[in-house]
Amino acid sequence: QVQLVESGGGSVQPGGSLRLSCAASGFTLNYYTVGWFRQAPGKKREGVSCRGYSDGRPYYSASVKGRFTISGDNAANTVYLQMDNLKPEDTAVYYCATVYSGVYGSACLTAKYETWGQGTQVTVSS
Repeated sequence: QVQLVESGGGSVQPGGSLRLSCAASGFTLNYYTVGWFRQAPGKKREGVSCRGYSDGRPYYSASVKGRFTISGDNAANTVYLQMDNLKPEDTAVYYCATVYSGVYGSACLTAKYETWGQGTQVTVSS
């Protein structure tokens, strides 16, 4: 069964950090383009970070660049999103997603993904 499971969300004060995990089962994550997305209430879903299979490079949206870091652990079949210096505007449900092919470079931030996790809530508030 192909599945993605996110974890690591929670509540944190502004300036704090969280690390989200995206664990894959039923397929090998390293062979896919992986993206992290978020959706806040009343707002459209946005891509915040992705790792392209075609080049292996990380990409970030302007709103999180310099604060978020995407990484992976092949042995654990898991991709992480380290989020530092969190701001109230980072509050959202965060999702990871994968797509097998046809995505190149920074297009991974806006591509159509095939498999999605269930999401994990991140709340940044004082």
